[in-house]
Amino acid sequence: MKMLITGGAGFIGCNFVHEMIEKYDHDLVIFDKLTYAANPEYLNDVKDKIEFVKGDIGDSEAVNKVMKDCDMVVNFAAETHVDRSIEDPGVFVKTDVIGTYNLLECVRKYDIERYLQISTDEVYGSIDNGSFSEESNIDPSSPYSASKAGADVLVSAYYKTYGVPVLITRSSNNFGPYQFPEKLIPLFILNAMQNKQLPVYGDGKNVRDWIFAPDNCAGVYTALTKGKLGEVYNIGGGNEKNNLEITNLILEILGKPESLITFVEDRLGHDKRYSLDSSKIMKLGWKPEWKFEDALTLTINWYKDNLSLF
Repeated sequence: MKMLITGGAGFIGCNFVHEMIEKYDHDLVIFDKLTYAANPEYLNDVKDKIEFVKGDIGDSEAVNKVMKDCDMVVNFAAETHVDRSIEDPGVFVKTDVIGTYNLLECVRKYDIERYLQISTDEVYGSIDNGSFSEESNIDPSSPYSASKAGADVLVSAYYKTYGVPVLITRSSNNFGPYQFPEKLIPLFILNAMQNKQLPVYGDGKNVRDWIFAPDNCAGVYTALTKGKLGEVYNIGGGNEKNNLEITNLILEILGKPESLITFVEDRLGHDKRYSLDSSKIMKLGWKPEWKFEDALTLTINWYKDNLSLF
């Protein structure tokens, strides 16, 4: 079974590649544009077990070439940083929406057996109480989440109109090895290690449900292989913590003082709380395996050991 993994040199994508090689027997083709957030060195230890193709999902010709012999596709390729989307939304529309369109057209053309779209809990917007289910309305707040929501709607429409074999997973906030240090956890780890200030948005009370990337990858594979075509599956970690709690945990593990915390002006359109109901995918046999504190400690140790990558 030949599997195409787009964005496989990025954060969650390369975690997924390692998961596939460690546990399963697939021929893997990695397709990645190698933007600032990706790094081919993340795949050095498995380079003899994969085929790597540099390319952009926004380039329909390149997508056609790489997809024609594949059986399954998992699309991790995306622009994902909210702050960057506020500064330059067009890049996000091109990659997240047009790129997804290019992939879907090839799914139709080459009779791909299964296509899985990696999405995010951010498409639902903010929720004060309770948790979002897959039936909840989408209400994105940023250009990033809007671009991902647009891609999700397009994927669903291709299933309803053309019957293409698609699935969607929406995960909560991922953390773990290989994440580019613009997101909260890796940025704060590296800043704290260097005794730099940790800039916390607003009052630090924005809540996210955190999931260790390998747990999400296991959920993605469960949805890909056991999920019902045309369906959406939420993948949450069950670790709701506000940004200040995360910041203090990082400082505590690294033995650094709270004086490194500095509060900065809140981000535009900053959602207050995300929360996912993951009961649907749990019925397929998946559940998160990692305890949050253990996973955070492992992540911190990984950054200590891999400073040269950043």
